[in-house]
Amino acid sequence: MISAALKIIAVLVVLFALAVFLAWRFQQRVAFPAPRGALPAPPAVGIPDGELVEVTTQDGVTLRGWYLPPNPPPVEGQAPGLLWFYGNMETIGGIAPVLREFRPPGVGMLVLDYRGYGQSGGKPTERGVYRDADAAWEYIASRSEIDSARVAVYGRSIGSAVALYLATEHPVSAVVLESPFTSGRDMAEEHYAPVPSVLVDLELDNVSRARELTVPLLVFHGSDDWIAPLPMGRAVAEAGRAEEFVVIEGAGHNDTYLEGGEEYRRRMHEFLREHLF
Repeated sequence: MISAALKIIAVLVVLFALAVFLAWRFQQRVAFPAPRGALPAPPAVGIPDGELVEVTTQDGVTLRGWYLPPNPPPVEGQAPGLLWFYGNMETIGGIAPVLREFRPPGVGMLVLDYRGYGQSGGKPTERGVYRDADAAWEYIASRSEIDSARVAVYGRSIGSAVALYLATEHPVSAVVLESPFTSGRDMAEEHYAPVPSVLVDLELDNVSRARELTVPLLVFHGSDDWIAPLPMGRAVAEAGRAEEFVVIEGAGHNDTYLEGGEEYRRRMHEFLREHLF
């Protein structure tokens, strides 16, 4: 009887150790699942003035995405810019309707599929997507019609970490976050509690980076978000001294655009208009 019980315990210990090892080994893949998918030309999805672009990162990875020029164009001089960083299960093709509807007027917008996503090359890692952000910044700052002193960043979910990285490494004018989490380790504790935090290599430290912000911040978060719970979004907003923390009532993690609707878009556009024009 005792021998059988010990065997069961031994098996459970081995299975637990295996589960912990797999969680540690594949944590980058969990954070960056890298869905592939077609990258449609902007005119094919109702954005006639958009263009397909390719951007090469400092480590030689080719990223593919969209550049949407300011519409309407400025009467004179240059226009402000916006860099858009989406969530970890998204691609440009998958959120094309959102990009079309939420595109701010008069602002040039760049959105690139992260390395390994969509039609971009490479393999995603935390360090890698930060290099993608650097390349996105260099591209939009090089556009002759864009005023590099007036560039904002938008980041949703995992994109909030990319946006905050860029905002603390480059001179941006404003930051918009949606459904941000506090850190990679906090997310591991929330969803993979048995995994010891010392084994979590992912930093994705949004709270620490938010504390470094010196520009205006706007944060949106779903009231019913169980992936990055509401207190996480509030903590990031407080760390970044956000001008406003907008709770989208009834929204979870992946239906914020739908539930937020026109009010979400209006608040975002007003914030960008105030700080970019």
